[in-house]
Amino acid sequence: MGGFLDSSSSAVQRLRLPFALSFSALWLVSPTPAFAHASDRGHVLLLPTGYYIIGGAFAVAASFLVLALLPPDTLDRFWRRRLPLFAFGDSVRAAISLISFAGFAILLAAGVLGSRDPLSNPLPLVIWTLLWAGLTLLQGVFGDLWPWLNPWYGPWRLLSRLIGGSDDGFRQLPQWFGCWPAVILFLAFAWFELVYPAPDDAARLAFAAGLYWLFTLLAALVFGYDKWSRSGEFLGLVFSMAARFAPIERGDKGRLALCWPGAKLLQAEPLPASGIAFLLLALSSVSFDGLSKTFFWLGLFGINPLEFPGRTAVIGSGTLGLVVTFALLAAVFLLAVVLGQRLARGDQPFAQAAGMLVWSIVPIALAYHVAHYLTALLVDGQYALASLSDPFALGWNLFGTADMQVEAGIVAGAASAWWLWNVQAGAIILGHVLAVLVAHGFAWRLHPQPARAALSQFPLTVLMIAYTIFGLWLLATPTVG
Repeated sequence: MGGFLDSSSSAVQRLRLPFALSFSALWLVSPTPAFAHASDRGHVLLLPTGYYIIGGAFAVAASFLVLALLPPDTLDRFWRRRLPLFAFGDSVRAAISLISFAGFAILLAAGVLGSRDPLSNPLPLVIWTLLWAGLTLLQGVFGDLWPWLNPWYGPWRLLSRLIGGSDDGFRQLPQWFGCWPAVILFLAFAWFELVYPAPDDAARLAFAAGLYWLFTLLAALVFGYDKWSRSGEFLGLVFSMAARFAPIERGDKGRLALCWPGAKLLQAEPLPASGIAFLLLALSSVSFDGLSKTFFWLGLFGINPLEFPGRTAVIGSGTLGLVVTFALLAAVFLLAVVLGQRLARGDQPFAQAAGMLVWSIVPIALAYHVAHYLTALLVDGQYALASLSDPFALGWNLFGTADMQVEAGIVAGAASAWWLWNVQAGAIILGHVLAVLVAHGFAWRLHPQPARAALSQFPLTVLMIAYTIFGLWLLATPTVG
């Protein structure tokens, strides 16, 4: 390829990159007011202990019934049912992505120039509430919307045509990379959200989000959009995994069809080690978000939860907890797969069994996502709608929502609490039951004999029951924030 810089210019570039990264790191970790996460200002409603006990017992009973009574061929016919709808093409995908990029650029500008209040500035509300909490759930309901909505596809397509690049990029990613870059980037994202003292500082969030956007665009140009989307763009990977649960399926020619929730998971190929790590990290990080606010967790480090000193004082324990939670979940999951293979005397490779069965974690992850973020979506979602009408705090009312009264009472009172508790507990229990069904479907593929398939699922079912009880306990135990 022509047009390479000369050696002296390359040397300057090599010096600029470390300097820029060092400056960025120093700016991010420099002293700053410790903003609470926007969702931390929402209402916390503790699940009654009765729900916790009954939910755990129901999970045990449902798991036993699934394993003991449902024949594998019945489950297979259940998952294969489809109701065809209509075709939906990709002709306007680039245009929608360019519009999304324009909106993202406005949000970055609002983060730098707008209000410092995280409940008035649209950037933290859109990223943490509408994007992370809300779009993840929409993906699980309507399928993979992110390839249309992401702010990279349109700019990448435009730039690659202007510079004469190919869709495959200029360099090949080593096959052993898998999606390890996405694992590392997602871990950094989770640390910024859950541990960093000021994730809602709009200016710093704008810097971090803008840096990630630029890094992703350059990586897509170098390695190819599709390849980098599968290897390094962690938001796309999270959303695509969630979309496999959706009851809407889109075929190769764009034809839509209705299917049972979770049916597309059984069509997935076994994940490599990096994919297993990524999916388990997605679940463990949301779980740690709930665990890190409990009286139990803070008590382990000698912190009085009634006099919580703020996130700056728990950076070390938060970092440790984020890593340890992931390591424990990974270890227990792999142990359950090993024990299941031994009980069934299966001859399938361990990597294949783990790569298939890890997909059964998706319903549990989505269920806990619903339960964990429900109140934040209901309350902070209203703040987001109001802030979008006046992104720069200049008195605008672009969408007629700037003066709307935020109804925090939507999650307060006996009636609201009753339906919130039922939705939270019901989501976790239903997610567990669907996870057991999906795991049983994969077990049938790994072990065609019904008895061996059932035996192979006992350790993993015990793990799912334990995680369901853990999720219900997180909703029932006292928390700060």
